[in-house]
Amino acid sequence: MKQIVLNDGVVIPSVGFGVFRVPSDGSTYRAVREALDAGYRHIDTAMVYYNEEEVGRAMKDSGIPRERIFLTSKLWITHFGYERGKLGVERSLRKLGVDYIDLYLIHQPYGDVVGAWRALEEGKAAGRLRSIGVSNFTINLWNRYVTQFDTLPSVNQIECHPLSQQKKLRAFLAEKGVAVECWGPLGQGNPELLNHELLLGLAKKYGKDVGQIILRFELGEGLIVLPKSVHSERIRSNLDLFDFALTAEEMEAIRAIDRGVPKRDPETPGIREYLLEKYPIED
Repeated sequence: MKQIVLNDGVVIPSVGFGVFRVPSDGSTYRAVREALDAGYRHIDTAMVYYNEEEVGRAMKDSGIPRERIFLTSKLWITHFGYERGKLGVERSLRKLGVDYIDLYLIHQPYGDVVGAWRALEEGKAAGRLRSIGVSNFTINLWNRYVTQFDTLPSVNQIECHPLSQQKKLRAFLAEKGVAVECWGPLGQGNPELLNHELLLGLAKKYGKDVGQIILRFELGEGLIVLPKSVHSERIRSNLDLFDFALTAEEMEAIRAIDRGVPKRDPETPGIREYLLEKYPIED
């Protein structure tokens, strides 16, 4: 497994297992156990995925030492601000049943982001959070909020896949030494992406599936990828990426299919209100 050193010295596996929209009815527990059994050592969850408890239980029951699993979670906008942020950090630690979280993110760039960041900084100083970062920050939103932070985020987790490669934002972050994590690295099942002629041809050439070609491309770009699945075969195949490499010409060809526009624009007016209504967390 390829490792990436973040700007605070924390080492993160380049492939993680995501559990967005995996229900907390036992499905998350089973999927995480399968992922860990398959060799994943990086699990990505969030307060608002409502499945932190099952993630933590699966990690514990796996028998794998805690220090060998890189665990990410995220603070939801219901817990932004300094005081609410501190409560949110403790809530995640309690739900996950762990003493520390390896990476904790500001999940969305809305509301009292600066106060929430102070709470994360305090959690890091106390050793409860090893590394802290942000998610869904555009350049404009970065300049609005991060310029007020005392410390630089280690990562920005953003929508990123071959049809939306976020090249300008990635270049901006690279200049600052901030790692990029891809949520939806397979386009969240976008049939246009998964049936793209170029990618199908490369999959045939290498004896891989299209998802593996996409993930191999993203790894070649220096990105951290977080594929998600509840299917055993797909869980394993999404990690089977290190026995081949795309050529420079193939990498350039995939870069050329970028449309330059993400499916979701974090700067859309009213999105904070929409998210608060759709994903409430009371405690």
